[in-house]
Amino acid sequence: MKLSSRLPKDLSPSPFFAELERAKADVLAECAGANALPFIDMTVSSPVKAGLPVEMDAAVECARSGFGCWNPDAAGWKSAREAVVEYYRERGGCFTAGQIILTASTSEAYSVLFKTFCDPGDVILTPMPGYPLLDTLAQLEHLECAPYFLQFAKIKTSLRAQCAKQSIFRFVLDTDSLLAAPEKAKILLLVSPHNPTGHCVSREEWNAAVRFCEENDMILVVDEVFGDYGFSPEVRRSWEYLMGGGRESLWDAGGNDFINLPENGPKCPIFWLNGLSKAVGSPQLKLGWMAFYAPRENFEEIRAALEFVEDAYLSVSAPAQALGISLLPKAAAYESRVKERLLANWQTLREAFPAKYCPEVLGGWYAVVRLGEDDEELTLRLLREKHVLVQPGFFFDFDEDGWVVVSLLQDPAAFQEAVARMKDFR
Repeated sequence: MKLSSRLPKDLSPSPFFAELERAKADVLAECAGANALPFIDMTVSSPVKAGLPVEMDAAVECARSGFGCWNPDAAGWKSAREAVVEYYRERGGCFTAGQIILTASTSEAYSVLFKTFCDPGDVILTPMPGYPLLDTLAQLEHLECAPYFLQFAKIKTSLRAQCAKQSIFRFVLDTDSLLAAPEKAKILLLVSPHNPTGHCVSREEWNAAVRFCEENDMILVVDEVFGDYGFSPEVRRSWEYLMGGGRESLWDAGGNDFINLPENGPKCPIFWLNGLSKAVGSPQLKLGWMAFYAPRENFEEIRAALEFVEDAYLSVSAPAQALGISLLPKAAAYESRVKERLLANWQTLREAFPAKYCPEVLGGWYAVVRLGEDDEELTLRLLREKHVLVQPGFFFDFDEDGWVVVSLLQDPAAFQEAVARMKDFR
């Protein structure tokens, strides 16, 4: 029997991660003893495991009547898509239901886009450093990934900040690195806020990305699953650069199906991916979506193609759509609750480490710290000696050693203790 060439040749854990699991088991056994240093998991990415679940009982009761419905629609129930539209409207967005396609997850949204726009052997441009799942999703569709880069840079600051001797370091988009894209590149993938660096796409970076896609006949995809969790007044949702702030330009696609498509907008299709996983901290519900813009002359063809792919699976369940309708109105309150913790933990981290070792986080659930050793050895030593679990930078393709990635979701008291151990370790 021969397995598909879509799969890695070796499916076993890498030697490092096998060793990390053994070390973790040893530490957990040690922590069960008296007077042991408590174990702190700084990789926790589930709000449920971090003590931040959304209140579900009322939402379930409200949605229960829809659980038994079977009303297949390739794009998803219109009522559920309208709930997504309202989610954007509350944040200044101007999408319409005809611009929303529901999926069972953000990962499935990627799969739908890859099937719709790519042929085997085509190339997806992904950020480096970046989340390794993106490469896996492309590989499963017989696609290649090519990197563009986020650079660690010192940012020019205001005169006031200079007088206070404050320096700002953060990751920025190296737009020149896009020029190395292979000929078969079909999709440019932006992640904003970015996992794990906390980078958010600026207007200047956005304009460069759109121009690049227009000039190279490419699709622009923005993963904004952390979009609700911006930390800085500088941060904008990238759709605001195109169609936010109430600047509606409605176009009748036929039959009073009005779509918000600026008449002189970009010449490339643009997709924004999101879902309940982060919006209300509920990855277990498996409901995502894509909101999209396309030039008016291409919109109907693209929507029909997306719905053709979706119709082959109809993977979004009735309970997920019904719960989406009842939970999305709670998203703003949930966002506020989570952001309070993220900001508290980010403040703890930035106070513990100098700016050049702890790049500014503009948004998201993660932060990175440069501790200055080999990533593998550093991660294992932190676990064994300090009982703190972090993720090594090489897992995210950092181009330099010494970076570790931590989640800002951890309980603030545990987070503060872990940071103190990391600082002492350094």
